[in-house]
Amino acid sequence: MTFAPVNGIDLYFEETGTGRPVLFLHGWGTSGRAWDSQVAGLARDHRVITVDWRGCGRSDHPATGNDTPGNVADVLALIEVLGLERPVLVGSSIGATFALEAALAAPERVAGVISVDGPGYWPSQAMGEQLGSLLHAFATDRAATVAAWVANWFGPAATADMVAGTVRQILDSGTAIDALFTEALGHDPRQALRALAVPAVFLHGRLDAEIPVEVSETLAALAPDGEVHIIENAGHMPHQEQPAATNAVLRAALRRMSPVPAR
Repeated sequence: MTFAPVNGIDLYFEETGTGRPVLFLHGWGTSGRAWDSQVAGLARDHRVITVDWRGCGRSDHPATGNDTPGNVADVLALIEVLGLERPVLVGSSIGATFALEAALAAPERVAGVISVDGPGYWPSQAMGEQLGSLLHAFATDRAATVAAWVANWFGPAATADMVAGTVRQILDSGTAIDALFTEALGHDPRQALRALAVPAVFLHGRLDAEIPVEVSETLAALAPDGEVHIIENAGHMPHQEQPAATNAVLRAALRRMSPVPAR
């Protein structure tokens, strides 16, 4: 098992392949295992790194720092610790928030961002009641609440094993990450994205029942060098549900994210 000392904690990561670095950031409560199909598809010609961010998976589960600034600081520190030369950051769901915020904070250290069903402004605009109810239900029966909610993340192409594996990963993670929901209620990146200095590609599952497609369409239109790709027959987790289609978009995005100095 491989760990990186980052900001006073140990982050679990896995690395395979050689070539241009690509750093994958999973969604809320899951782990780097969510990207297994992307690792297999890209490692033959890329240096692929997956990480369990703080509070999740095999990384430390600290009681503090489980917010976007803490995770962005971890991402930027991990880039330095691993000696990554301007990686492309690929983030799923709230992992996409971390990726975009890292690129906004330090564009000179990032070659581009690929957002997979990122929440953007949607939690702050339309999910207040839902997230409040989830936090209350977590305190009452976390296991049952997670199982019922996660089933809604996936589209018809998902297998029962995908859903069950995601539930297990979340239940293995720490409860301090719940603070991210409260934080999300005040997060709106739309104005900041107008100044994003690196290319950004927004993937989105057509059937996502959590974050509507128009969120990624809006964010792509705001980013100076943004584009959007819709993955058909997929919900909130297209990288697991439709890995071949997702990997094709990833490869095309990586080809155009040239590692030249940031603007």
